[in-house]
Amino acid sequence: MGKIRLNSIGLDRNDYKGQPSTLCQGCGHNSIANQIIQIAYELSIEPHTVLRLSGIGCSSKSPAYFLGRSFGFNSLHGRMPSVGTGALVANHHLKAIGVSGDGDTGSIGLGQFKHAVRRNVPMVYIVENNGVYGLTKGQFSATADEGQTLKYAGQNPFPPVDICMEALVAGAGFVARSFSGDAKQVRELLKAALSHKGTAVLDIISPCVAFNNQDTSTKSYGYGKEHEAPLHDFGWVPPAEEIVIEEYDPGEMRVVEMPDGSFIQLRKLEKDYDPTDRLGAIHQLQWAQENHEFITGLIYYDASRPTLTEVNNTVDTPLATLPEERIRPSRATLENLMQSLR
Repeated sequence: MGKIRLNSIGLDRNDYKGQPSTLCQGCGHNSIANQIIQIAYELSIEPHTVLRLSGIGCSSKSPAYFLGRSFGFNSLHGRMPSVGTGALVANHHLKAIGVSGDGDTGSIGLGQFKHAVRRNVPMVYIVENNGVYGLTKGQFSATADEGQTLKYAGQNPFPPVDICMEALVAGAGFVARSFSGDAKQVRELLKAALSHKGTAVLDIISPCVAFNNQDTSTKSYGYGKEHEAPLHDFGWVPPAEEIVIEEYDPGEMRVVEMPDGSFIQLRKLEKDYDPTDRLGAIHQLQWAQENHEFITGLIYYDASRPTLTEVNNTVDTPLATLPEERIRPSRATLENLMQSLR
């Protein structure tokens, strides 16, 4: 047997695993869980500092399959953002990873999602997007393609909800899209998302092998591999590294320092895509939708917005650990408050 490799805090990769998956063999959600395990190991994340959150659906089973030593909460359908907001108000030192689906976020939870993004709750918000309700046997979800035909559901007459577009309109400072079949890109985007101080939205196309994997669907493996259009070659560089770069030409790579101290690598294609241009990002998403393609990579980045923790001027000590004498007003304080309201 080979020697077990430990990370900088003395854990091996197996220490970041969860329970065995009960999802269908080949499900894209399993690949995403595996990438979370890998990056948590690589970044030497302490499991007890992580909070896993989910709602209802195939995607929401995923948190059971990674970081088994961390905290976890499986909430009601579409209500994960509210549960996460409450938990992070109580303890903003936790690293929150929320896993949702296209139904959990794009349908019943859309309002919850939009308000979490609007408040800039400090969490990584992953949408495992397959365009179908796999848990309830294959009905169309809100992100299903207009005109798509499924064996048991007929033809979808409605235009899709674009998760990335909704995140941009709501004011998200980190918006990215990837494909579960592109393990390297998923890992790098997850690393960057974990370094972002506010809400980081990752819409990951994750094919349902049971109900929505025909090549005509934009949520299938075949379509994804053929029509994926990467905006740039994306890599995450730890903030501790000092990198000096020079001017670069199309086709070359540039390493860009972000305002929060993290770094990303951007490779120019034929055109110079700027992930800090919000209107440009919206245009790019609209163009991709009209051309029946999906773009991947870091679509938009802005670290200037204050988080919910900063807006509330939350003390550094987590509220959940403050002693009673610091959180319970005295009788005199309450009396003065009541007098001021009379």
